[in-house]
Amino acid sequence: MQRTALITAGTAGIGLETALGLAEAGLAVTVVGRDAERGARAVERINATGPLHSARFLPADLSSLDAVRALAATIAADGPLSVLVNNVGAMFPDRRNSVDGIEASFAVNHLSPYLLTELLLPTLRAGAPSRIVNVTSGAVGTAKRTFDAVEPPGGYYGFHWYGRAKLANLAYTLELAGRLDGTGVSVFAADPGGAATDMTNGTMRDPKIVSPGLRLLWPLVRRKFERSTSGPASVAAQPSVFAATDDSLSGRTGVVVGPQAQPVPPFRPATDPRIADAVRRLSERLAPK
Repeated sequence: MQRTALITAGTAGIGLETALGLAEAGLAVTVVGRDAERGARAVERINATGPLHSARFLPADLSSLDAVRALAATIAADGPLSVLVNNVGAMFPDRRNSVDGIEASFAVNHLSPYLLTELLLPTLRAGAPSRIVNVTSGAVGTAKRTFDAVEPPGGYYGFHWYGRAKLANLAYTLELAGRLDGTGVSVFAADPGGAATDMTNGTMRDPKIVSPGLRLLWPLVRRKFERSTSGPASVAAQPSVFAATDDSLSGRTGVVVGPQAQPVPPFRPATDPRIADAVRRLSERLAPK
């Protein structure tokens, strides 16, 4: 049976490099993105490597929950799915809402991959042994750990709110791994570390993205951000490719793959069942299936 992979935000940066790695591993790759021209260029680049199966592009604005539902329906109609890589991510210097009226960082970084994954679970079970790879971030360490509502108390600081959305998704990832244990669907988180991408270029140079206390140390913080986001996307994609394909992970689930493309201990708060339960309740309310 042909093995298939879906990569969100797969037309550039880490997502495209992940798609190239999965195509090289013999999977039939579908990349998702908002821009048709970028999608066409991505498919051309993947197919130029002579993959076993031709790549394709599907357009979708994954900040829209209806677009997520439509994408899931299209993929489900294709038949079994072997690998889902939720690579989509975004950081915003200023607070904004998604088209659904939900704070955009939480919508893009957690609700979108949450809903797409939940809707594709039957398709992934049909493709078992299959894998889900959710891209996480070291920014989870800066997050407020309260999920009674979309927005945490206090002001809006893009980096911290990005980290909180990624913490929600990591807690969901680990909870999902336990829920699916024994079904043939393995669930992993992959931390790319950092790379020069469309998301990091510009945004990470704006002091508004961090809390006032860190702004006092902005020269030091900015240098750290610049160092951590200066690497090539091809290297940052390696944890996702490893999580999606490496034989050493066969039969395992709930593993976090670190920036060196090796398993690492999970961020401890993400293993807290109280956080996972709060994230689940909030996600089900905001993004019903």
